[in-house]
Amino acid sequence: MAGEHHAIDFARYRRIKASRQGRVLTLALSNPQLMNAVDGEMHRELSEIFLDAARDEGSDVVILTGEGAVFSAGGDLNWMKRSFENGEAGPDAAEAKRIVFSLLDLEKPIIAKVRGPAVGLGATLALMCDVIFAGESARFADPHVRAGIVAGDGGAIIWPQLVGYARAKEYLMTGDPVPAREAERIGLVNHVVPDDELDARVDAFAARLAGGAIMAIKYSKVAVNIGLKQLAHSILDASVAYEMQTFATEDHREAVHAFLEKRKPVFKGR
Repeated sequence: MAGEHHAIDFARYRRIKASRQGRVLTLALSNPQLMNAVDGEMHRELSEIFLDAARDEGSDVVILTGEGAVFSAGGDLNWMKRSFENGEAGPDAAEAKRIVFSLLDLEKPIIAKVRGPAVGLGATLALMCDVIFAGESARFADPHVRAGIVAGDGGAIIWPQLVGYARAKEYLMTGDPVPAREAERIGLVNHVVPDDELDARVDAFAARLAGGAIMAIKYSKVAVNIGLKQLAHSILDASVAYEMQTFATEDHREAVHAFLEKRKPVFKGR
């Protein structure tokens, strides 16, 4: 019916669990067997979830988190192996871009609540949120290079903005993890709190935003994000294309096989 207001029904999502508390919508990445790793299904759902969150008339503030004790272990290497061995569709470039742009386009404030590892695309998702709360167990890493691929799905955009070029390049070229306290020290995240206080701290902050002058808050975020969106538009096409190119390399295959066989990879630079 025209004029009727509807909250979005998020029940169709299988890899992202949605729940509500007042005007706060919580989205939890959910792939419990694989530490909330991003498989083909989650990748597709991530390219749609922020558009639905934007349209959802039942919420003003969004929390992004992972189910259980982990945020996300990043791309599912079994999925990548199936893509180069069996021809299953691997990570899709258009989808990858839609994930980043729909997240940056979301006008509602979005708070990242991170426990345990936030890796690869998981790190990108957390770091592109507006305010990032991390438990002491959190660690952030963009180890695309360890899988023989370019950090193309957003890491090249957001890390330099948060920690500067030198640190960003060190972490993106090595894939080394940043523990929570170090992440706070170098400005990668806003707040680190004990794990058992994380829910309460994030809930209080979300409630504070939801109870504020929401239009003023929302459009302040939008104004700040203009620069970030311009950067994303100037970088993401190239970085995703470079990433897609490296998916076809021998080094990528070797990295995936080595990881799944629990041995050290032998890279050949091709």
